Amino acid sequence: MDLKIIKTVISREYMTRVKKKSFLVTTFLVPILFAAMMVVIFLIMGSTKERKMDAAVVDRSGIVMPHLADSDRVTYTDCSTQSPDSIKAHLKDYGKDVLVVISPIDSVKRTVSVQAYSKDPLGVEFTGTLADKVDEAVEEYRVQQYGIDNLTQIMDEVKSNVRVAEYTLDDSGKENISESGIYMIVSMLLGIIIWMFIMMFGGQVMSSVIEEKSSRVVEVLISSVKAVDLMFGKIIGIALVALTQFVLWIVLTVVLTSAASMFMGKDMIENISANPEVMAQTTMGGIPDLGDIVAPADTAAVAEASPDGLQTVVATLSNIPWTRLIISFLIFFVLGYLIYASLYAAIGSAVESVDDTQQLQMPITIPLMIAYLIILMAFQNPDSPVVVWASMIPFTSPIVMLARIPYGVPMWQLILSIALLFFTFVGCAWLSAKIYKVGILMFGKKSSFKDLWNWLRQK
Repeated sequence: MDLKIIKTVISREYMTRVKKKSFLVTTFLVPILFAAMMVVIFLIMGSTKERKMDAAVVDRSGIVMPHLADSDRVTYTDCSTQSPDSIKAHLKDYGKDVLVVISPIDSVKRTVSVQAYSKDPLGVEFTGTLADKVDEAVEEYRVQQYGIDNLTQIMDEVKSNVRVAEYTLDDSGKENISESGIYMIVSMLLGIIIWMFIMMFGGQVMSSVIEEKSSRVVEVLISSVKAVDLMFGKIIGIALVALTQFVLWIVLTVVLTSAASMFMGKDMIENISANPEVMAQTTMGGIPDLGDIVAPADTAAVAEASPDGLQTVVATLSNIPWTRLIISFLIFFVLGYLIYASLYAAIGSAVESVDDTQQLQMPITIPLMIAYLIILMAFQNPDSPVVVWASMIPFTSPIVMLARIPYGVPMWQLILSIALLFFTFVGCAWLSAKIYKVGILMFGKKSSFKDLWNWLRQK
């Protein structure tokens, strides 16, 4: 290989792509859309007001109505003396949004049934809250049937709500509070980023090779540049484009989200953050409230004040080995991309149109999809045999190992995974170069796996 020629090809690929309108639009549009999405979410969270509902209740059981206390969301009116059919027929005339009918108590099952009638769908919040209140009433009724004095109080005192405070220990034995949910988010995010970039920019390598081959431009290039030099120059050039775009996305996203937070104002953000119900609905469940956690007796420093959700997030993020994580991300990103990009380049050289690549892409796509599925398991058990082996196998390790690192990975496993990845890249690059050298000048025939095998056997 001629390094000077490869450098020239890299420069050509890089400058050609970064000057394209599509690159500029994508680079600047994605952070803007992301920041706009965050602003819209926060504005909706900050301005949404719940609709007040008036509910008419016909309680034939006699036990539920005392448990239906009014709230900011719902007002309950006892209409047990009136006919449910009459209320249903004239719901708007009564000024009610919903009619709740509670059946008499079933003497055998010691429970009741509930029906709700309304003009518009009620939503899960109303029905869920109503079901909880009816459950409370039925449970209290059943407890009273036992005829034991103070049984309700005893049952309340027996109930417990134990929460687990997680602490990680460093080499010196220092305790650091952590939250598994944060590790899950970080690991999934990193794995998905690697997967997305490999698919996106590996596909760009293949498309570029197909474009040059179908337009016969490659014949002119091959006359002055070796096929192998052209392939590696193209792969590395597009890799630099990917890194440039990724860095710009990070910088622009941080700048735009910071500007957006200043635009929304500190008060709005604090009001939203102070509303745990809204935050939970928007963030897939939110961070558990650790205010009631009692720290172990031997953690005196932590026991002075139980951490809240924000403190837990900050503490957990500070526990993540960011230096190792960032270095590993760059290594696995580059080597993972180089492996798959070389394979994509080989496929691109063997066909004349994108439509012909579907069959040949299958062996490449399957490992990537398997890796994507495994990272969904990694946060549940990052040290399971399947996850550990997948973080070692070179075709899945760029994605899976990145998902494991936030949880802590032995250094020998990390080094072994990188070594295997590097030597696999060397092997894949050598094989792809042999296919590329022959396939790039093949025209008029749809290539198959048999053809690729024959090209590999050529000296």
